[in-house]
This record gives sequence, structure tokens and C-alpha cells, in this order.
Amino acid sequence: MSTQTTPPPAMQKALPPGRYGFFDLVRSEWTKIRTVRSTMWTIGVTIVLGIGIGALVCALTRSHWSSQNIGQRVSFDAPATSLIGLLFAQFAIGILGVLVISAEYSTGTIRATFSAAPNRSRVFAAKIVVFGVLSFIVAELTSFVAFFLGQFLLSSPATHATLSSPGAFRAVFGGGLFVCILGLIGMGLGTIIRHTAGAISAFVGILLVLPIITAALPNQLSQDVRKFMPDRIGVDVLTTNGQHVGAFSPWVGLLILCVYAVVLLVIGASMLEKRDA
Repeated sequence: MSTQTTPPPAMQKALPPGRYGFFDLVRSEWTKIRTVRSTMWTIGVTIVLGIGIGALVCALTRSHWSSQNIGQRVSFDAPATSLIGLLFAQFAIGILGVLVISAEYSTGTIRATFSAAPNRSRVFAAKIVVFGVLSFIVAELTSFVAFFLGQFLLSSPATHATLSSPGAFRAVFGGGLFVCILGLIGMGLGTIIRHTAGAISAFVGILLVLPIITAALPNQLSQDVRKFMPDRIGVDVLTTNGQHVGAFSPWVGLLILCVYAVVLLVIGASMLEKRDA
């Protein structure tokens, strides 16, 4: 007859309770996002596009300044010229937003995440906080560096601006916010669709295909619809010397983008709770 011995207390290990504080989840999500190679690649592409394209355009503008007529010189928008790269960087940050959630579904690691932390809403909130802060820092850093480098390249006799120039600070800071919000929109699409290629296609379609479709509408209807499109809002945010006719003010446009992001993230959170991992 065999007897079962109980190990001493020092050798006993308590099973993990499966409950973690919100800041524990934030640290976990930060560890995940910073150790994935795709994060570094997409952030690098965002910075290179956001700064590099603007610098190139500013340098070319300066070299051809003498050949421009008086009308072109008067209407020249120095801040918007240096920030034009943000309209390309938006694609990279949107793709990163998609990958933050869709990559876990494609690899199946999302099941391990929810097994360790069953409160899905809290996990999703931690993902939003980590990615939101990261994208905000990257986008604002890119925007400010692009502005200062671009204005340095727009040396005399070309028109250049400072942060104190009318509308300049709003364009620079608002440009960073614009890119950050688009990243959160990408994250919302990734949560809803859960498939990387499908979510990226939807994101690119919203930025590139929808404007083409709306352009085919009757003129007045097209203008009424276009002002709600993210691409038009982005251009109006970066512009300092005049906006499109009937367009929203830059801050109202950014608020509309925030509504898009919140709606998509709320829908994604609801589907995250209802669907199997």
C-alpha cells in the first residue's frame, strides 16, 4: 500500500489566479508590441516617409523658387509643404494599428492572452492605451522634425515659416494627431475584421478608393460627402493659407476623425467579447 506525501510548503507553488491589474496588462502589451519586428519596421517607415518626403519636396521647391511666378509665391504654404510626408506616413501607422491586434489572431497567441487574462475588455483597453501613446509620440515627433527640417531647407529667398507663424503650430501638432488617430482607426478595423490583409485593404480603401468613388457623384453632393473623408480632413489640417470650400475647420475635422476611431474601437470591443478567440 503506497502513501502519498504532501510536499513541504516551500515547494508548493500557487497557480496563477488569472487576474491582473490594468497596469500589469499595459506592461504586458508594451512588452509584446516592442518585441515584434513589424513594430520597428512600420515605425521606421512612418518616420522615413513623414520626414523624408517633406524634406525632398522642400529642397526641390527651394531649388526652383526663382522659376515660380508671383502668384505661386504668394499662395505658397511653407508649413504644409514640409508636412506633406505625413499624408504618406499615415499608411504605415495604419498598418501598424491593424497588426497590433490581427497579428495575435493570425498566430493564435490571442487565445493564450485571453486564457491568462480572461477580461477581454480590459486587455483591449490596455492595447489601445499602449498603441495610442506609442503612435502619438511617433507621429508628433515625425511631424515636428519634418517641420523644422523642411523650414531649414526652405532658406532664403524661398518663403519659410516658424512655429509662431499663423496656423503653423496648429498644422504641426494637428498633423501628428491626424496620423495618430488614423492608427487607431486601423486598429479598430483590425479588431473587427481580424484578418491582416482584409483589414489593411479596408484601411487603404477608405483613404484611397472612397475619395475616387465620391468624386463621381454630382458636384454639390460630392463636396458635401468629401468633407467627411479622412484624406480631405488631413489636407485641411495641414493647410495654413486657405481650406477647401465648405470644409470643416481643422479641429472640427480632427474631432470627426476621433468619432470614427471611437465607433470602430467600440464595435471591435463588442465583437471581441462575443466571438471566439
